[in-house]
Amino acid sequence: MKWALLSVWDKAGIVDLAEVLIKHDYRLLSSGGTGAALQEVGVPYTDVSTHTGFPEMMHGRVKTLHPRIHGGILGRRGIDDAVMQEHGIEPIDLVVVNLYPFEAMREAGLTLEEMIEYIDIGGPAMVRAAAKNHKYVAVVVDSADYGTVADAVRRGGFSPEERFALAAKAFARTAAYDGAITNYLTGIDRPFPDVLTLQFRGGRTLRYGENPHQAAAVYGDAGIAGEQPLQGKQMSYNNYLDVHAAVGLLREFDDCAVVIVKHNNPCGVATGEALLETYIAAREVDPVSAYGSIVAMNREVTEDVARELTGTFVELVVAPSYTAGALEIMKAKENMRVLRLPEPVVQDEVRSIDGGILLQRTESYREDWRVVTEREPDAHEMRAMHLAWKVCGHTKSNAIIFADEKAVIGIGAGQMNRVESAEIAVRKARKPLAGSAVASDAFLPFPDTLEVAAAAGATALVQPGGSIRDAEVIDAANRLNIAMIFTGVRHFRH
Repeated sequence: MKWALLSVWDKAGIVDLAEVLIKHDYRLLSSGGTGAALQEVGVPYTDVSTHTGFPEMMHGRVKTLHPRIHGGILGRRGIDDAVMQEHGIEPIDLVVVNLYPFEAMREAGLTLEEMIEYIDIGGPAMVRAAAKNHKYVAVVVDSADYGTVADAVRRGGFSPEERFALAAKAFARTAAYDGAITNYLTGIDRPFPDVLTLQFRGGRTLRYGENPHQAAAVYGDAGIAGEQPLQGKQMSYNNYLDVHAAVGLLREFDDCAVVIVKHNNPCGVATGEALLETYIAAREVDPVSAYGSIVAMNREVTEDVARELTGTFVELVVAPSYTAGALEIMKAKENMRVLRLPEPVVQDEVRSIDGGILLQRTESYREDWRVVTEREPDAHEMRAMHLAWKVCGHTKSNAIIFADEKAVIGIGAGQMNRVESAEIAVRKARKPLAGSAVASDAFLPFPDTLEVAAAAGATALVQPGGSIRDAEVIDAANRLNIAMIFTGVRHFRH
């Protein structure tokens, strides 16, 4: 008979697994809450204290830290048999452990003393011991693997490959656990920890990076990183970046909206009542750039929209859902990636630099929109400014956006000076700019950008304000009869 040690904080599924183990001639070792859960349903087990001949002590802090436990886990078959027999150590073949919920308790507002009690000692020690000795021992740290474990037990045991995979997963779990503790302890009373440990799962190698000569992978099992296309080619490195950019802007809108992105910048944005007309309006902002673009929509894609999408070259479409008919129509473009819009994941932004990383957190903030000119904007201009401002915050700096109430008209992005961004936006506009509103992601240091906008026909402008020459810019706006608003918040995007 074989021994299995069961010691879990989360009891979900453990009784079912234990019953399979008993049925296939395993003897069970357990204690505490896990033992109580087994006892409640009549599953036989041996208490750890009975097995070791040593009582639990210090309110359960010391119970599995004993040679009869760790010797049983670490003993090498055919090498350590004699010493194990000499000291009465039974080999343990399966270790099923999940840890105290330290990560979850960080959000509960506990004191340091209370958090310390959620640092598991015996659990990680057993997990690491079993993972080290995976040649002989299977270790399970995730209840999602209980079905796989049960299948292996039914067929007579684990393959070496299965034990290795379980061991790798176990070390990843203890690494994440220790990382969470380190982040907490080195981050007390400060916004960011002194030592930062990050872990992302689900790593997949991509065909290449931004260019074919670069290698790349994606990590993550939630949000955009965790999505797999419903159809089309494998997601590329650039696809992930562009979808991230498109979805970030799309989530600014509650109304029906379409965002079209090319090379990480929006090239078309529109809102409307129906998705088809909204998509066409967004595409017509810059149809040349829309060729080979990423299209993000916040309404279900129906057959009419699918037909319009397949009428041009679209790299990828992302939407919350698709009708069966729409999916059938889009199969005609077999290389077009079709992705479901995932739920958002709130996390810090991480970017690598030479020798380290930059970490950025966007807390909730409030803008203070105030009119600074003699003329106040009318309702049309206000709606246009709100649309332009949303788009501006998701466009590479320096960013200048022209918009009306329903759609972007001109986009100037990523230039070294703001005037050139404005000139590009004017030059690329395919509709008259008369009566449009303009947004600038940062303050206007001189009146020149405003003058370019006014000459093109814009009648309102929104910007953060804060320049030492604000008064000069305000005077120019008054002279040109431009209604101008300061928001107090800058939106640089590099």
